[in-house]
Amino acid sequence: MNKTFDVLIIGAGPAGGSAALHCAKAGLSVLVIEEHEKIGEPVHCGECLSEYACKNIGLELPKEVISEIVKGIRTIYPNNKKTIVPENGFVLEKEKFEQWLGEKAKDAGAEIKLGEKVVGVERKNMVWKIKTTKGTMESRILIDASGITSFVSTKLGLNKRFDSVIGVQYELKDIKRDGYLDFYIWPKLAPEGYLWMIPKSNGRANVGLVTHEKNNAKKYLDEFIKEKKWGKKTRVKTFGGLIPISGPLEKTFGEGLMLIGDAAGFTSPMFEGGTHLGLKSGQMAAQIAKEAIRKNDFSEELFSKYNELHRNEFPDYKKILKGKKAFYNFSEEELNFVAKNLPDTFEGFNFFKKVIFGLKIAVGKPNLLKPSFFRAMRSLEYSNAKFYGW
Repeated sequence: MNKTFDVLIIGAGPAGGSAALHCAKAGLSVLVIEEHEKIGEPVHCGECLSEYACKNIGLELPKEVISEIVKGIRTIYPNNKKTIVPENGFVLEKEKFEQWLGEKAKDAGAEIKLGEKVVGVERKNMVWKIKTTKGTMESRILIDASGITSFVSTKLGLNKRFDSVIGVQYELKDIKRDGYLDFYIWPKLAPEGYLWMIPKSNGRANVGLVTHEKNNAKKYLDEFIKEKKWGKKTRVKTFGGLIPISGPLEKTFGEGLMLIGDAAGFTSPMFEGGTHLGLKSGQMAAQIAKEAIRKNDFSEELFSKYNELHRNEFPDYKKILKGKKAFYNFSEEELNFVAKNLPDTFEGFNFFKKVIFGLKIAVGKPNLLKPSFFRAMRSLEYSNAKFYGW
C-alpha cells in the first residue's frame, strides 16, 4: 500500500525547496517531485538575491552557493545617468543554491524524487492522488511549485492563464564590474522592459534583457552587446525563459491545495524578480500545512488563510503594475529628463529630497506632473528588497 504523505510538492525550485524545508522542519512527512534529473538545472533567472531576503526567510547562505557579493542596484538611463539603490546582496550560482536548499530539506526529513514528471492530479476522499511518469502517490496536501506552467491550476481549470514576458541572457566572460547589479532602462533595445549586467565570479556576468517583444528578444540583446562592445567576449551559455507578469492568480488555494512562487504568479512587478517571493510563499504554505495537519482540517476555509497571508504581506501588484505602465509610457526625452533630476544615490532620499525632486520636475516639465507620474515613481521604489523586489 502506498504511503500517504502529509504534503506533496510539485517542483524543487526556490519556492518548492523552501516549502519542503519548512514543512519538514515542522515535522510533516514531505515528498517533492522534480521533473528534471538534477535540481536547479536548467537555470532560468538572473540569479540575484538580496541580503534582506535571506534574513526575511531565515537563510544563511554557504560560501559555495555565492558567486559574487554586491552592494546595490545601479539603474542606467538612455542619457547614461546612473542612480544607485544601496542594498547588499548576492549573485548566486543558482543551481547550487537550489541543490543546497533541497539537501537542507532532505536533512530535515523530506523525500525528493528526481526525473519524475507529474502528469495528473485528482482529489478523492480528502486525499490527493498524484500520477507521475513513474507511478502514483497520495498526499493530504498538495503544493504546486511547478513554475510558469502552473500545472495544477491549468489541469484543474482554477485560473485564467497569466500573461508573460520573456527573459533571455548570455553568460559572458571577462566583463568589467565594480560591485553593482546594472539595470539599463533603454527603450530602444528593451521595449517595455530592461537590460542587465549581473556580475559573477571569475569575470563572468549574466547579460540579458526582459521584453514583451518575445520574437525580437535575442535581436535586441545582441544589439545591446554590440553597443557595450562585448561582442567578442566568450559566451559560456544562453539561458532564460518566460516570466509571469499579470500578478497573483485569482485562486491560489483550494481544498488541501496551495500554489506558490511563479505557479501562483508571484513575481516583482517592476523588475520581475521572483526568488524572494517564491521562498517566502513556500514558508507561508508550510505554516498553513502545519496547521491543517494538526487540526486534520483540509477545507477551503482553512486554506484561505494562505491567501490572507500573502495578500497582507506582498505589495499590491495591480497598483504597482499601473505605475510600471506609466513608467514605460515615458518618451525617451521624458525619461532622460526624469533621470537627470534623480539623485545619484537613493541613500537618505527622504521626504524633503523628494519634494526638491518634484519641484525640479514642476519647473522643467510641468506637464509630467499628473497622477501617472507619481505612480511611475512609486513603482520604482517597489523594486527595493523590502518590497520583495529581489
